[in-house]
Amino acid sequence: MKALSVRAPWWWAILHLGKDIENRDWATNFRGTIYLHAGKFWNGAEIEKDIGDVSFIMGDQTPEEFCPYGELREGCGCIVGTVQIVDCVKASDSKWFFGDYGFVLTNPVAFPKPIPFKGALRFFDVPDSFLASQPAPEQPHE
Repeated sequence: MKALSVRAPWWWAILHLGKDIENRDWATNFRGTIYLHAGKFWNGAEIEKDIGDVSFIMGDQTPEEFCPYGELREGCGCIVGTVQIVDCVKASDSKWFFGDYGFVLTNPVAFPKPIPFKGALRFFDVPDSFLASQPAPEQPHE
């Protein structure tokens, strides 16, 4: 199965906050379910800025209400769930769209616990044996 790395806090927003677009500067023809990999990159100041951006997108909530810093940090360098890519667009009415291209996402499913796995740029392969070793996921975000 394919996987895609996404930096914190954006991977959290996909799994838990209804982020329905993943912004990229490149297009894809891929459609289907992928593993969501939380990128290993961690720079506290940049993460705080991005959490502020999520706060702005979400409205009048404080960041701690929807982006738990400890869980964001724990997920780094791990596969954290699955999501389906159903389209790739150059424009969208989604509040989450601000890139050159947006991968349209549905059916996010969070794993109960992050699972360490080395990421890579763009899409990368995860062995079939990885899926068989996973615990039951949470229910998809509505």
